[in-house]
Amino acid sequence: MADLMDAEIDVAEERGRLARRSEPRATSVRYDRKNGRIVIDLTNGCTFAFPPHLAQGLEQATDEELAAVEILGAGFGLHWEAIDVDLSVPGLLAGLFGTPAYLARKAGQATSPAKAAAARANGAKGGRPRRQSAS
Repeated sequence: MADLMDAEIDVAEERGRLARRSEPRATSVRYDRKNGRIVIDLTNGCTFAFPPHLAQGLEQATDEELAAVEILGAGFGLHWEAIDVDLSVPGLLAGLFGTPAYLARKAGQATSPAKAAAARANGAKGGRPRRQSAS
């Protein structure tokens, strides 16, 4: 049993070494008030920036709260203590700005002049038609 556990630990450590060499991680992070962006400098030399209103938990944060961001662990996470928000750097790079449920709600909030016009036209007709029973 101990040999199996030692082998699993060795495999996990090797995975960690590979991840540290190959996956981008944060080397610094800051809130750019002028442009309204969270800016992350990465270990691979790239910079990634995003507007805070896209990320779960940051939508209503003040400039002061957004500026109080710190890097977690080996650069794989970001943390805002005052508002208790943690975001994954690999997740952000993949375009995941929150949980699946949060992202689904955000997708339904999309607005455009065409969507507004369609909603008004539908409302003028009495709204969404009632479902017909399957009798």
